Amino acid sequence: MMYLLLGILSSALVSICMRLSERKIRSNLGMLTVNYLTCTVLAALYTSNWTMGRELYATGGLGLVNGVLYLTSFILLQRNVHRSGVVLPATFMKLGLLVSMVVSVCLFGERPSLLQSMGFVLALGAILLINYQKGEGKGKFRMGLVWLLLCGGMADAMSKIYEEIGWQALAPQFLLFTFGTALPLCAVLMLSKNERAGKWEWLFGLLVGIPNFFSSKFLLRALEDVIAVVAYPVYSVATILVVTLVGVLVFRERLEKKQWLGLGMILAALVLLNQ
Repeated sequence: MMYLLLGILSSALVSICMRLSERKIRSNLGMLTVNYLTCTVLAALYTSNWTMGRELYATGGLGLVNGVLYLTSFILLQRNVHRSGVVLPATFMKLGLLVSMVVSVCLFGERPSLLQSMGFVLALGAILLINYQKGEGKGKFRMGLVWLLLCGGMADAMSKIYEEIGWQALAPQFLLFTFGTALPLCAVLMLSKNERAGKWEWLFGLLVGIPNFFSSKFLLRALEDVIAVVAYPVYSVATILVVTLVGVLVFRERLEKKQWLGLGMILAALVLLNQ
């Protein structure tokens, strides 16, 4: 259970550190580049087995795709934290379970239970509730959360695909290929926009990168002691609760009544989806 608690704290710290960085950094891409550099170095330190073969090449291919998705979802997360605060983006990030669920049904022939189906419908209702805004400008603004859900969900789905067809012994390599792909892509984007990583970008890049890596690492370790049907809902719901408390109490963020209702629906949906 200790690894699960550490994973929850690490996951929440990613969003919180992004929120703290808003008034300090000048280059979002600079901070993300340092973040992925940190993750890549940490992943390399935890990687030892480099036996070449079909398994390693396949792991590298899946990691490459996952790296592109990771980078895109992190850029979307950062932009949505800047626009919507820390609570709603972190919540929608965790709702990526919906995409994983669709992939499991379509590709692996899994059939959701009645409770999971109810959770799916409840989550969709919450998304519609939160995103319903009067006025064209606001409606367009909230679509950023939907894109975050879809992209983050596709990254989660890649982890699901690797879990089904990959090799657990090469899980450290999978993380290394993931972060190692996101790093040069993010660096190229940064340089193409003539941005640089200054002292604040380095500081917050490290502060984001360390929990970003260990949130995945601790969750994998937690699954060795806690069954998945318990670990995943606790991980998702507890992360959202921690981020919500920090957002409301520390950053003084205010949510509308329907957003509080939607948040409650999402918490319930996440529990049902993991049954």
